Amino acid sequence: MNGKKGSVEINIPPIAKAKQSKTTKKCEEKIGASFKSSILNVWEFCKEDTNRVIFSLKVGLAVLLVSLLILCQSPYRVFGTNIIWSILTVAIMFEYTVGATFNRGFNRALGSLLAGIIAISIAELALKTGRIAEPIIIGFSIFLVGAITSFMKLWPSLVPYEYGFRVILFTYCLIIVSGYRMGNPIRTAMDRLYSIAIGAIVAVVVNVLICPIWAGEQLHKELVNNFSSVADALEECVGKYLVDDGSEHSEFTKTVMDDFPEEPAYRKCRSTLNSSAKLESLANSAKWEPPHGRFQHFFYPWTEYVKVGAVLRYCTYEVMALHGVLHSEIQAPYNLRIAFRNEIREVSTDAAEAIRRLGKDIRNMRRTLKISVLKKVHTSTEKLQRAMDMYSYLLTSSTNHEPPHTRPLSHALSSDLDKKLLEQNHDPPLLLQEEYSYHETMRKQSKRLYSWPSREVDAFEEGGLGFSSTDCMPRMKTLETTATLSVATFTSLLVEFVARLDHLVEAVDELSKMAKFKQEDV
Repeated sequence: MNGKKGSVEINIPPIAKAKQSKTTKKCEEKIGASFKSSILNVWEFCKEDTNRVIFSLKVGLAVLLVSLLILCQSPYRVFGTNIIWSILTVAIMFEYTVGATFNRGFNRALGSLLAGIIAISIAELALKTGRIAEPIIIGFSIFLVGAITSFMKLWPSLVPYEYGFRVILFTYCLIIVSGYRMGNPIRTAMDRLYSIAIGAIVAVVVNVLICPIWAGEQLHKELVNNFSSVADALEECVGKYLVDDGSEHSEFTKTVMDDFPEEPAYRKCRSTLNSSAKLESLANSAKWEPPHGRFQHFFYPWTEYVKVGAVLRYCTYEVMALHGVLHSEIQAPYNLRIAFRNEIREVSTDAAEAIRRLGKDIRNMRRTLKISVLKKVHTSTEKLQRAMDMYSYLLTSSTNHEPPHTRPLSHALSSDLDKKLLEQNHDPPLLLQEEYSYHETMRKQSKRLYSWPSREVDAFEEGGLGFSSTDCMPRMKTLETTATLSVATFTSLLVEFVARLDHLVEAVDELSKMAKFKQEDV
């Protein structure tokens, strides 16, 4: 009651405002979390390679220095509005590495010079033909220059100079059109060429004198990192193959669909295989760089780095194949895999050590004798080959071959494999009975040991498809042989990797000779 008769005052709390403030608070928290996450991502990106920050600051500094020619009154009176071409030159010409900047600057300078000469010649010719024919000649020349430069930049041998042809096209068009309107093409061309030269000089000076980023050094580090990646991936693949993860079968479909996103070995191999374009680009840029740092002589063999990288990728293909066997649908029993564990591990360890030694020699720029390293790898490989040949009867389910009378390769062989060896010394009737018992046991364990073909294995276990136990035995034998041969596939790929390692040693040795690495004996 507010004191007046018949009137009532009701106070309603501001519920809507409370809900609105709560929603606003949630939105602010969400925006704050998103902003914080973005800042962390930027920080990690900069921390990964500090040269990115240095490059950005250098570009800003170069553009500022050129802009001062416009912002300050005295230089502006001298150059006028044509100084804008200096800003465009810095923005277009400034590249991440010194070599790329020199390459881009050469194309820019040569293209601008040729475009200026052609534009002045065509403009003078058009002026002599009269006011009527002048625009016709200028228009036809623009058509010809555009068509010719666009065709020539598609020529395979002229692809590296594609930017130069673009510079010729737009510089020619701008000079000849503006000269036609201003009435003095020679003065216009010279002013713009001066402005382009100023921008190019500023870009080169800033890029070379302030924290230079050399393409040669980047190429050197990238190749060394690839060696380490291949060695780590090889050891990881072999280590996982020889470890019993306890799973019943490999998740083949799932890992293929996910493109093996969580496997370091796969990521390392993929980065090495995808480094071809990067190595070639860095090598092309490094050719333009003067002697610097540890690369003190002219005509440094940068192309040899690309060749070594190609041979290294040739070896990486075998590591990818080993990774494929590791995740294949057909897997050998774990007890059979560990039968050759010591030999496989020895080969992989020696091969990985040899690759790391090669990468270390390139990083330290030294030339060492690698005979002892190669001899150790070849010795362990021969031991693996002899073991595979001596115990090849373990890789087949046939009972017609007599095993060699030597001690077992490993005490970790399964009881099923031991039973198989004992069956070969029984009489024929007992042999058939033991063979049936063996395959009966293998039939029950097939789903755990073999995951391909899954539908047939399930049918075997359930007695489906209208087959009897006798009919299943040949199929089970084939399935067992196919699965056990997975070990032979893995070891043959490992031996092939060692064979390709010889070519890698030759490529690195050729690089060390041409680059004049320091000779050291091991």
